Amino acid sequence: MDFTLSADQQAFVQTARDFAEKELAPHAAQWDAEHHFPVDVIRRAADLGFCGIYAEPDCGGLGLSRLDAALIFEQLSQGCTTTAAYITIHNMCTWMVTRFGNAEQKNQFGEKLTSGEWLASYCLTEPGAGSDAAALKTRADRDGDSYLLNGSKMFISGAGATDILIVMARTADNGAKGISTFIVPANTPSVSFGKNEEKMGWNAQPTRAIVFEDVRIPTSYRIGEEGQGFGFAMKGLDGGRLNIASCSLGTAQAALRLAHRYLQERKQFGKNLADFQALQFRLADMATELQAARLMVYHAASRLDAGDADATLHCAMAKRFATDACFSVCNEALQLHGGYGYLRDFPLERMVRDVRVHQILEGTNEIMRLITARKLLDKDSL
Repeated sequence: MDFTLSADQQAFVQTARDFAEKELAPHAAQWDAEHHFPVDVIRRAADLGFCGIYAEPDCGGLGLSRLDAALIFEQLSQGCTTTAAYITIHNMCTWMVTRFGNAEQKNQFGEKLTSGEWLASYCLTEPGAGSDAAALKTRADRDGDSYLLNGSKMFISGAGATDILIVMARTADNGAKGISTFIVPANTPSVSFGKNEEKMGWNAQPTRAIVFEDVRIPTSYRIGEEGQGFGFAMKGLDGGRLNIASCSLGTAQAALRLAHRYLQERKQFGKNLADFQALQFRLADMATELQAARLMVYHAASRLDAGDADATLHCAMAKRFATDACFSVCNEALQLHGGYGYLRDFPLERMVRDVRVHQILEGTNEIMRLITARKLLDKDSL
């Protein structure tokens, strides 16, 4: 067991760190305040391969491992949590197309997605189907050589500003086995978008509802066979959970760095805050929890790369632990800054707002516990 990064991984990390420092961090506060979705910057990230990190190389992807992706996303999120998080979602969509799509779909969509020319949104959640994703009601009814899509999606990241929608819709009534996956160009007639939601965080990317009213899409835009869509969606989410956990790692690392510096600079009662043992212990706990979370995410990524039968279990455990622990680190860093941490002049309040949603999306942490418990109880022994 070797925890040393390879030369290639060190290069990926440095490239992502440089991009985050130059292209993301200087603008993150302004993007948050103005609710600006920095498409131009995302496309510059694509020039480095970051819009197709683990997508198939024959479609222009880098073909890297999930561990490599985790390392990259961890660095990007130190610059801007929200922008890095959107890039992870685009990568998940791109991977689904390049992994499960046929040759025609790969030719039509693959390189435009990996290059960032087209950006994508993942459309699973509905107003009445959040954690119970298999209960989705959006339908795709066959009509000759096309489908008519009807229904709505909720909380869709990038919606209204992206080019491609990866939509899970019902083609039969038999639960999860009746769900299929479709590629839907966002400009297809009768696709409409709701208002940009006013959110606690993640303000640098839009979040909207999507409505489909007799949206006609060709059968050639269905990924795989009818009924395979839920499986594709869940496989996408195994990686998506690691991606969002990695964004939590990076944000918590940035918060820890700020707290470390502040404790050494701030004086109260005639001495630096760093001289108070209670605060030393708090910093030590923050660093320890962050490192534990990091190791869990890296381990889960390695299990997913290896095709381990328990990869879903490890991804769920890592997502739950890392997003909880990293939110706590960010919150503690804010607390250590006192009143200054609560001001928008400082980045910590934005970090706290942005990472909070990581405990909800890609499967709530309650659902992560449910997945973990079921996987464990399916075993004869531990």
